[in-house]
Amino acid sequence: MRRVLSHGSFLRFYLLLGLALCVVFFIALGGRSFIEQVRREDYREQLAALPMSLMTQRLASVPTEEREALIGNFSEQLGMQLALRDMRDAPLGYFERARLERGTVLVAEEPWQLRQRLPLASGSSDEQWMLEATFNAWSERQWQGSMVLLGEWLAAMPMEERLDALAALRPGSWPLSLLNALPDDLTTEQQFQLTLGGVITRLVSDKLSITLLYQLPNPSGGTDQWLQAGPISRGDTLPPNLHLPLLVALMVVLSLIVYLIMRSIESRMARLELAATRIASGRLETRVKVESGDFLGRLGMAFNGMANQVQSLLRGQQEMIRAVSHELRTPVARIRFAVQMVEDMTDQPAIQRQLQGIDADIAELDELVDEILTYARLGGETVNGAELEMALVDCRAMAERVIDTLAPLHSGLTLELMPGPDIELLAEPRYLQRALQNLVGNACRYGQSQVVIRLWDEPHLVRIDVEDDGPGIPFEARGDIFKPFARLDDSRARSSGGYGLGLSIVQKIMAGHGGSVTVDSSPALGGARFTLLIPRRDSPV
Repeated sequence: MRRVLSHGSFLRFYLLLGLALCVVFFIALGGRSFIEQVRREDYREQLAALPMSLMTQRLASVPTEEREALIGNFSEQLGMQLALRDMRDAPLGYFERARLERGTVLVAEEPWQLRQRLPLASGSSDEQWMLEATFNAWSERQWQGSMVLLGEWLAAMPMEERLDALAALRPGSWPLSLLNALPDDLTTEQQFQLTLGGVITRLVSDKLSITLLYQLPNPSGGTDQWLQAGPISRGDTLPPNLHLPLLVALMVVLSLIVYLIMRSIESRMARLELAATRIASGRLETRVKVESGDFLGRLGMAFNGMANQVQSLLRGQQEMIRAVSHELRTPVARIRFAVQMVEDMTDQPAIQRQLQGIDADIAELDELVDEILTYARLGGETVNGAELEMALVDCRAMAERVIDTLAPLHSGLTLELMPGPDIELLAEPRYLQRALQNLVGNACRYGQSQVVIRLWDEPHLVRIDVEDDGPGIPFEARGDIFKPFARLDDSRARSSGGYGLGLSIVQKIMAGHGGSVTVDSSPALGGARFTLLIPRRDSPV
């Protein structure tokens, strides 16, 4: 089993995801239990709100000496043991005391214990007292007793004050209303029970919500009124303010677990992508760290094997090119020596012209061998500038040397270095001058009358532009001209563009310096504009 897990990335992913779902399930179960507990506590508080609010208001409205008798009446009606306690002496926690200060009913079960602070009466200090009620279980006696106490209290006041008195109470889950007529669906027995001072319990609608009905005492024979409490909900649904946090918490936990699972896979894929990018940029020594034998580990091993094979092939190709180029120098030198001997031995003009042509071809072949050797050397010895010997280069003096070298070879062109500040750059002097000379030489071959060099000193790099007034380079061909032996035409004549290695060498040199070479159209001369971008380096200590 362990071997199967170690070789299956996706199997591990699914197992971890299943484990995450189990964790989320248990979190949801615990959260549901917690919310149910909070809901039950809230329901008990709402259930006890009406009788406790009624008793505390009535106790606060009578003198202190009459409270004992009133408490005895309440206790008999509701079947509770009632007592007044000083809040300062009660063993209350900080949060319990704060809830009592807000007028909330504190509820505890087994046995039931209800506590509420007496409201503040004008000119007294009753806010320091709280009513404590204790009883075994909530039953029909508490329902009916609360209705009787409330009805007797309302019957003792004028009818116009009764609605205000109801509004001053905290009914909780007991919606209160006064009826001037009985509901039509009451039976004769229920009506008779109301006239006897009883409390009837009605079940309303298919939800079985409870409604209590009580007829207010009317000894004076005035207009009859009935007190209705309800419908009282059983509180079996979770409120939205508890549902939403639970769902949000589950989504956050699940998202975090999935993110942590995917992060490991993504980081390993990112390392593969980075290695591929480095190899594509020429850093063939890059390898991927293999951490396990699963699918991604095997992919990394295959990637490393591919990189080894590519590096070996390129190294062999470069060594072959270098060896062939070196071997070509010896026969070329012998042919040139033989041509010079034949030239010294004859004076015939026709033969002299043929020998001069042969000598020109030999010089061209020698130059091609030199270009091939330079290209192979750059491909094999420099890796992002790791083996380049850097020195401080005066870019303006370097550009002037290139102009002095190429100007005599192109008498029909004007080679110009635009004025500007002196710029110093840490680079490999010989290769950088070779790159600039290749670009200027290329511009001289295709320019019609003028070649311009511009130097730009930017914050993090040095920019060198080489512009000409020639035909330019088509947009679709600009990505191919830096490939080895690439040309814009099919001719291999020397006058139509050299050997196709000059721009490839420039690109290799720029890669060795960590820079780049680009080509676009010259806005000033209308021909091609080649741009060298060389980043600045810190001087060695």
